[in-house]
Amino acid sequence: MRYFFFFTLLTFILSLEVSALDYSSSIVPKNMSVDEKKKRFFALVLSPTQKVYKELHLKYKEISENLNEEEYQEEISRLKQIYKVKTNKQLLLALKPHPISIALAQAAVESAWATSRFSVEANNLFGMWSDKKNQERIAAKVQRNGNRTVWLRKFSSFEASIRAYYLTLGRARAYALFREYRYETNNVFEIIKGLYNYSELGEAYVAIIKNIIIHDNLTEYDNCCKK
Repeated sequence: MRYFFFFTLLTFILSLEVSALDYSSSIVPKNMSVDEKKKRFFALVLSPTQKVYKELHLKYKEISENLNEEEYQEEISRLKQIYKVKTNKQLLLALKPHPISIALAQAAVESAWATSRFSVEANNLFGMWSDKKNQERIAAKVQRNGNRTVWLRKFSSFEASIRAYYLTLGRARAYALFREYRYETNNVFEIIKGLYNYSELGEAYVAIIKNIIIHDNLTEYDNCCKK
């Protein structure tokens, strides 16, 4: 009986892994149910999000514990240049990553659960714009104000998109308050109040993100990568 249970459990786990491999970021199956759409999203997005978060969390912890160590000063200077900050406090604000639940909720909203054109054609999970001609990018089909082409960044993978997203929220002026919130607390619902500048919807956007986090129980992923 014991061996039968073990075999059944192993078969179930392997079936989950195989089903995840069946999904492609560049192919959206037709007529998916809401549950199937979300299953595909988590199969494609959760793992790279956890990977990026874990790396950023470990780097934040390493730097915060060694701010005054001589052998870390070159690394600290390099990071200050990357995040465009001057003080150690500003660097810590920039480095501390926000919880995975927030990243997942924003990816779900901005990419329509990884089914949007920008997600499929450009691996762009977060609707990140491009204002640089030398960046890989694709044009939106709808022009802004009737005559302005909107460009969105194109990434090599979802992981690359997630890295760029965390970097942007770590250094863009528009998210200064967001960085303060995520540095001072780990309360997801307090942190997301700083996202009102992410979308033209403002406070309504924050409410949307909050509802997705709650409805899809995304906070369950927030403690998996902090060891």
